[in-house]
Amino acid sequence: MTTATYRVKGMTCGHCVNAVSSEVGALPGVREVDVDLESGQVTVTSEQPLDTDAVRAAVDEAGYELVG
Repeated sequence: MTTATYRVKGMTCGHCVNAVSSEVGALPGVREVDVDLESGQVTVTSEQPLDTDAVRAAVDEAGYELVG
């Protein structure tokens, strides 16, 4: 298992958390997604390291922006 933390811009409420969690959680190999609304940090636990472009696309699909 591997864990990575990303910063997401634009989340303001529980719906935002659910949308990002759902899209990122649907990526192959993802086991857990923890979103901290206050800091904008999204911690993802997966079987193998995730491709950043795949995470960025999932966050974009949810309507938000991956920072960095």
